Amino acid sequence: MQTWQKLLEIRKQRGAGYIVLIDPDKLSLDENIKLAAQAEKEDADCIFIGGSLLSTPIFDELVKQIKNAVTIPVIIFPGGVQQISRHADAILFMSVISGRNADLLIGQHVMAAPIIKMINLEAIPTGYMLIESGRMTSAEFMSNTKPIPRDKPDIAVAHALAAEYLGMKLIYLEAGSGALFPVPDEMIQAVARLCSLPIIVGGGIKTPEFAKQKVKAGASFIVTGNVLEKGKTERIIQDFAKAIHK
Repeated sequence: MQTWQKLLEIRKQRGAGYIVLIDPDKLSLDENIKLAAQAEKEDADCIFIGGSLLSTPIFDELVKQIKNAVTIPVIIFPGGVQQISRHADAILFMSVISGRNADLLIGQHVMAAPIIKMINLEAIPTGYMLIESGRMTSAEFMSNTKPIPRDKPDIAVAHALAAEYLGMKLIYLEAGSGALFPVPDEMIQAVARLCSLPIIVGGGIKTPEFAKQKVKAGASFIVTGNVLEKGKTERIIQDFAKAIHK
């Protein structure tokens, strides 16, 4: 079964899925492997690996070791063409549709596509939207794009519909790493009402209660990252999973 189909099955069976994001630059190799194993043990559905920067030279090795440590899907959440590994189950083939930076709309993809084909890595076309979060995030700075204003759900809906009509399979609403505020419920509701694609929501989701609100608003998958990098993760993954799953 393709990873994309597994994601759809998770949403069907559990109401919504919980994804743990591992940033290679935030923790050591051993700590990241431990976090991935803990995520699976505490009922997370999937692992994302990637980040806005890549200071570590061992990305491929990290993906390989995490894949060997868990049985849940391991998907690359790339910050650039350098974040590709044959050891992953799939890669989000993301276009930053909220911005007008041609390099992140198509440029990086042209360079990545032959590599992805050569290593036979499953690509999941994803419309990625940065949403205003109360501060400039790494994703905003590195992408050189403006986020969609958090009080403009109609703009988000228009972009999501464009992604759907272009044939993308996922919508990713991203407040960004270290966001002060998560994606507004009203924006999630508006996108879910008018766009049929599954919606991933990440950034600024600091508590299981926040996560539950986003699922009620229409999110198909919730991503947490920063909140799990503080060194005190015992049971918190389990609490997020319980809040997100139906």
